[in-house]
Amino acid sequence: MIFNSVTYIVFLILIVLLYWILPYRLRLLMLFLSSMAFYGFWRPEFLSVMLLSAVNDYALSLLIYNTDSKSRKKFLLYISLIVNLGLLFYFKYLLFFIDNFSVVLNVFGVPFESPALNIILPLGISFYTFQTISYTVDVYRGFLKPEKDFILYGTFVMFFPQLVAGPILRAVELIDQLRERPPFYLNDMLEGCKRILYGLFLKVVLADNIAPFVDEGFEMAISSLGALDVFTLSFLLGFQIYFDFSAYSHIAIGSAKLLGITFPENFNFPYAATSFKDFWKRWHISLSSWIRDYLYLPIIGAKVMDKSTGGLDVSQTQIKKFNKDYALFITWAIMGLWHGSSWTYVLWGIYHACVIFLERKLKPLRLKYRFYDKWLSWFIVLPVAMLSWIPFRADDLTQTFQMFAKLLQPTQYLFLGMRENTYIVTALVLLLFCTAYFSQTYLAETLNRKPVLKHAISTIHFAVLIILVFTFLRPINQFIYFQF
Repeated sequence: MIFNSVTYIVFLILIVLLYWILPYRLRLLMLFLSSMAFYGFWRPEFLSVMLLSAVNDYALSLLIYNTDSKSRKKFLLYISLIVNLGLLFYFKYLLFFIDNFSVVLNVFGVPFESPALNIILPLGISFYTFQTISYTVDVYRGFLKPEKDFILYGTFVMFFPQLVAGPILRAVELIDQLRERPPFYLNDMLEGCKRILYGLFLKVVLADNIAPFVDEGFEMAISSLGALDVFTLSFLLGFQIYFDFSAYSHIAIGSAKLLGITFPENFNFPYAATSFKDFWKRWHISLSSWIRDYLYLPIIGAKVMDKSTGGLDVSQTQIKKFNKDYALFITWAIMGLWHGSSWTYVLWGIYHACVIFLERKLKPLRLKYRFYDKWLSWFIVLPVAMLSWIPFRADDLTQTFQMFAKLLQPTQYLFLGMRENTYIVTALVLLLFCTAYFSQTYLAETLNRKPVLKHAISTIHFAVLIILVFTFLRPINQFIYFQF
């Protein structure tokens, strides 16, 4: 079941009605079973994989909490990690490693053919695996007590609004909200409907209509593309991914809000960032926060946090620079591989690591000469961020490097192979710039002084969104992050 479908809208209405009517135990059981039905609507046989991961961490977390032996606690934690990462490895990375192993053996003259394995990647396995791992690790760290009620714990793991593509939540952020139903507030219902409407607009009106231009561009022969075409494709792809993934987050947050449950924000206008550190405090915040607390900070030996907010914002200064540098590249390589079993995703991660590393090294120079202002920084960060999406979408490393090579050849800037698409990108960038500028200056000030005008514009705004959503609503395209 996907968010951009009439089926989901009907499903959600039914769940919301039952949620506010049923008593606690029946309500919790309804959420648990409906979340399983939501996931099983795709392929019911993969419910067993998710339940195996959930039961594994439920049992091991109770054992970890009830033992006083540090060595035994660590042993139990390792079992949890082996089971979770083992499932993730089998379904997502086994074929990738077999293929690369085959290539290495053939290079050394050892004949080896990859076996014909038909492995289907379960939807959202990377997301719910990270969520269950965080639960067990937080119990091991003493951040929370394990939940004895399996139905409540299972609902946390499988809660349908964020099950397939996040946000990746911590137990401390959700379990208590599931345990105690909050008071009914009409504002929560209105806010939830508004967020769902925004998400559907971003997905079915913007992302799905940009997608054909992206597909067309990446199917073109590299020889027919100029350097400006590469920029055009990177911007189109960047907008498509942002509209698509933030749409899912909007709908997830809105769906939870209809139940009186608050999720942390997962996006905060990342393309308005003025540095890459700032970008990763704004983009996919729950993932970057997870990577911060369960990978990066443990590697450098710094104090971890217990919340899925803040992104990769690390303020510890007592760590040796060497540790931070090698941890940076390890973290980003793994983060890239988390997105997909391909060297292009690893390259995407290394790309971000290199840019952040360069930012760190240039920081003293920037502070000394003050040659960066807000707008200049934005004009530099935005295209560099957009270009990072090329390996995210390219078929392989060869296509990636060929497209990047175009940018280094002056003669490649003299022609356009995708003239119409360049106009679309220019319009989107201008729209982004004008919206950011006027919403923070003239428009915001004017509307605050004239509440009647503000209300009228808001009403027209939502009416237009509703018309556009129902015009374009058709479940033809899954969300991009479903494949991760």
